[in-house]
Amino acid sequence: MRIALLVLTLTCLSACGAVGFPGVYRIDVEQGNIVTPDMVEQLEPGMSKRQVRFILGTPLVEDPFNNNRWDYTYRRSNGLDILSENQLTVVFENDVLVEVRGDASEDRAGA
Repeated sequence: MRIALLVLTLTCLSACGAVGFPGVYRIDVEQGNIVTPDMVEQLEPGMSKRQVRFILGTPLVEDPFNNNRWDYTYRRSNGLDILSENQLTVVFENDVLVEVRGDASEDRAGA
């Protein structure tokens, strides 16, 4: 009898974890770099990496195998729900800006 009651209790508790408790407040979590269209408009072809870092900040992802590409990603979520997600990629050649593409850039080729 005790084993059956224990199994029933554990089953009920695990079901609450999968569904979630009603009325529990979940905060919005922001992760990554916030890049605005105004920031992207300041970028011009021929800028150095240092100038781009000054305008956009330190990239969230710097690929150690490809030093000519920086990725700026941003995600806002509430629990498991993704509220918004943005991606911006900056491409360099010989440490000079040549391309900006992504959500905030309106896919501008050649910056």
